[in-house]
Amino acid sequence: MSHLDLSSDEARVSYGIGRQLGGQLRDNPPPGVELAAVLAGLSDAFSGLESQVSSEALNASFRVIRERMQAEKDAKFAEMAAEGQTFLAENGRREGIQTLASGLQYQVLEAGDGPKPTREDSVRTHYHGTLINGSVFDSSYQRGEPAEFPVSGVIAGWTEALQLMNVGSKWRLFVPSELAYGDQAVGSIPPCSVLVFDVELLAIL
Repeated sequence: MSHLDLSSDEARVSYGIGRQLGGQLRDNPPPGVELAAVLAGLSDAFSGLESQVSSEALNASFRVIRERMQAEKDAKFAEMAAEGQTFLAENGRREGIQTLASGLQYQVLEAGDGPKPTREDSVRTHYHGTLINGSVFDSSYQRGEPAEFPVSGVIAGWTEALQLMNVGSKWRLFVPSELAYGDQAVGSIPPCSVLVFDVELLAIL
């Protein structure tokens, strides 16, 4: 490769544009993406040359690739959902695990004797959240500060559980994905994830 002179602002910005495009393709690559073809299309468009592929053929190929990507995504989601369902089925047979009609599971770690919040209340809690493999995605304990929020302002599994807990209680929740974030990835939480929380209800605000 010949030496590339990146000493000017214009050259560095041009290189940066290429880096951004390359990073996007690296992080979200269409199946079978070919760098040489990407560069050819970029060069032809930039130079105002006629497309080497007809619009009809391009649209047809984009449709094929989109359908393939969706099928791969659906298969991955189904695999992850099945893993969560297997975990919950096995977990529900453990001693001390209660399973509600919604599918939410909980285990009472410490029983409190204070009042129970309603959906209209706000609460103060400490919590520790992990995936079923034990990896931590959020923890007020690690931050060293309790969290405050409306009972109705959290994931459905939490909203349901909090209304059953007495102040002073500490429960372990096993939240099915449909009562959490469903097929959406949120931060370090993958799609279709069962979430495990240790939740300590400190006060009703």
